Amino acid sequence: MTTGFILLFIIPVILVFYTYVAFPAILYLYGRRRKRAPVPLLIPETWPEVTILISAYNEEAVLAEKLESIVSADYPDHLKKVLVGSDGSHDATVRVASEFAARHPWIQVMDFDVRRGKPSVINDLVGMASSEIIVLTDANVIFDKQVLKHLVKHFSEEKTGLVGANILNKGIKPDGISHQEMSYIQRENRIKYYEGLLWGTMMGPFGGCYAMRKNLFQPVPDNYLVDDFFICMHIILKGYACINELEAVCYEDVSNDIFQEYIRKARISAGNFQNLSSFRKLLLRPFSPSGFCFFSHKVLRWFTPFFILASIAGLGIMTDAHPVYGYLFAAEVFLIFSPLIDWLLGKSGIHIRFLRFVAYFSFMNLALLKGFFRYVSGIHSNVWTPTKRNA
Repeated sequence: MTTGFILLFIIPVILVFYTYVAFPAILYLYGRRRKRAPVPLLIPETWPEVTILISAYNEEAVLAEKLESIVSADYPDHLKKVLVGSDGSHDATVRVASEFAARHPWIQVMDFDVRRGKPSVINDLVGMASSEIIVLTDANVIFDKQVLKHLVKHFSEEKTGLVGANILNKGIKPDGISHQEMSYIQRENRIKYYEGLLWGTMMGPFGGCYAMRKNLFQPVPDNYLVDDFFICMHIILKGYACINELEAVCYEDVSNDIFQEYIRKARISAGNFQNLSSFRKLLLRPFSPSGFCFFSHKVLRWFTPFFILASIAGLGIMTDAHPVYGYLFAAEVFLIFSPLIDWLLGKSGIHIRFLRFVAYFSFMNLALLKGFFRYVSGIHSNVWTPTKRNA
């Protein structure tokens, strides 16, 4: 009996350690031996036309800066087009976009009256795009001048299907989770880079900015919440490479409010389980690059809340068997309550960075758990209210 409870604790801990520590280490060690030679920028005569797609809902605060970064991008105007789709905005989003369109004829504005959600707008905008290369990007993600050149240079290789940008964060503050969120995003960027470097199986780009071949686009179902992962995985399944380009830099204000980030990650979690249902057959191919990365990088993370609960249950039953189990049980209980402890200390002006990392991990896994139950209860719409991203 005791052996069974020990396994109930040990196996979940091993799986969590593997997905968060061992798998990234494997990628890093193997990837260091497979360094990719820098891909040169294309010569001007071979630059492709690109269409930049922006689904915007009430983005008046950031849209002007976003469009200005596209206008200022070091890429010929006659080779870039912009389609801005307003998803039922009731602020000045359409006015801001229209002012830019009046000055730059290659910018077009579609004012959709009915609020339908980002994936539905993206489906429409892709259908309107005329270029072979499209760039999907969020209104609050600001372009570096060279980002388009670094994204499109990879499409000279015919088997490259999607290229993700390297989104860097700004707005770091000591009194919230911005530092922890930035660290998480940077780590994810590195993991995605090595997945793409080794096998072309980057497990989804950061949805804020990525380029792809239009003919590989798979329309996103009406009720799907995480469109970028869905689109990317279909490209991989079609036999094309999905990679991350670290020199294709964009900038985004990182979230600083843990409760806002909790709401966003709970929504993403529900979408993750939608994608698990769509691509579950990859679990039958665990030794293929795509199946290996899908299981190691995504599926195990999505189930980490259940692993934590299982390990706590195993330790709770064994606390009387040996004092060490009691200490471990107390440590896991501390993990669960760390967000509350961090919040109470923060109210007193005490900010402990390590504690906040622990609290961040715990709170985000709670968001994963909430997202799972939202998925189980049924998702009938992909419309959501964007969380506050400006720190």
